[in-house]
Amino acid sequence: MLTKEQIAFYHENGYLRIEQVYDPAELRAMSEELDYIIQNFANWGAAWRGPWRKVVMNEEEDSKATLVAIHEMQHYAAAWTRALMNQRLADSLGQLLDSECVEMHHMTLHAKPPDAGAPFPMHQDLPFYPHVDGRYLDTLVHVDDADEVSGCIKFLPGTHKLGKLTHILGPETSPHLPTDQFRLEDAVSVPAKAGDVVVFSIWTVHGSNVNHSGKWRRIVRIGYRDPHNLQERGQAMGRPGIIVKGVRPKVEGQQINVYGNWTG
Repeated sequence: MLTKEQIAFYHENGYLRIEQVYDPAELRAMSEELDYIIQNFANWGAAWRGPWRKVVMNEEEDSKATLVAIHEMQHYAAAWTRALMNQRLADSLGQLLDSECVEMHHMTLHAKPPDAGAPFPMHQDLPFYPHVDGRYLDTLVHVDDADEVSGCIKFLPGTHKLGKLTHILGPETSPHLPTDQFRLEDAVSVPAKAGDVVVFSIWTVHGSNVNHSGKWRRIVRIGYRDPHNLQERGQAMGRPGIIVKGVRPKVEGQQINVYGNWTG
């Protein structure tokens, strides 16, 4: 269980690193099965697009930038089904959400290959799966060590208190915040070891730099929410998630039909 100090740190800063959530045997299976998914199913052309790239990368970096991504690894590998159900993580999320029930929403791989891993501009995760309120936590499961050289996650502390921010959107760019107002160089780096999980609010502004190391930086994002927090649109819309802590509350206007989808 999280300490009072950890909970207070999260509420003040909008993020928290939880050390060694996964033991070495679990992590080994997760790593091996993730390699299989990357080689056989993943999209190797998932690097974000947009004019922001010229601000955070030089010409050589821009030409090589690569991101490997795929959604819902639990559909491909049992180790990742077990990973999303980790009880220590679920209990910790319940503390941060102040909720007796925690629902898994989605799972997405963000893998940066050696010496070419693409960066992310500063943004909230809000545009991808907006919800009514802030009772939503993203978790970054670290399969590899991540530091400044390999492009670890970076946060602007306290920005979750700003609530929903307006992002730059369009067909030629991935959602991001104005680069002159929300700068990567102003963000706090959060290095993490393999087996650690970094938790942050859906409203916390974050990004990451290019992977300049000679190693992979494999991170898997798993989103969790209080089931009372209704989704408005976006990724995994209309799909009930797995309950990882407690029992699903009865929410007015929400019902799961015989096909396992929301109705009403």
